[in-house]
Amino acid sequence: MASLRITQAVRILAAGGVVACPTEAVWGLSCDPANEEAVLRLLAMKERPVEKGLILVGADMAQFDWLLGDLDGAARSKLELSWPGATTWLVPHHGRVPPWVCGEFDTVAVRVSAHSTVQALCRAFGGPLVSTSANIGGAQPAREQFQLWRYFGDHLDDVVPGRLGGNTRPSTIRDLASDAVIRQG
Repeated sequence: MASLRITQAVRILAAGGVVACPTEAVWGLSCDPANEEAVLRLLAMKERPVEKGLILVGADMAQFDWLLGDLDGAARSKLELSWPGATTWLVPHHGRVPPWVCGEFDTVAVRVSAHSTVQALCRAFGGPLVSTSANIGGAQPAREQFQLWRYFGDHLDDVVPGRLGGNTRPSTIRDLASDAVIRQG
């Protein structure tokens, strides 16, 4: 049953849909990062400006080879030591990420999830997905499915069933170049 739901969600993502799925701490919204229309729709649903950028989440580090391939050994080690897990890193994208994902920044936020549902979704999709908390700007992120429906109603194309992980806060966001903590998880 779970694999059928993942297959269904992947079909929806490939068609430009927006799906909700459980993550380590909160419900998240995902879409295909290469599909500008899908990303802009997700941003409109959240009432989030495109300039802020979004997180890309993957199943494993190999899904980010296209982005991380030119990092030096020390930088790669930082990522390897924290992944999979609840640390999101801001890494230089060198123009490899569309502006509807990175916003106004020369870095992009990336994370390898430790959540089995997120990993399965990214593996079945064949690469990273946009991952952002399921909430309207300024509201608390959804921790229960009923909150998804309250926030987004029929605007969601699918909800992948599952349980949240054990984390109580969203991921910590750190800058890879400076090690600065941008958001404490």
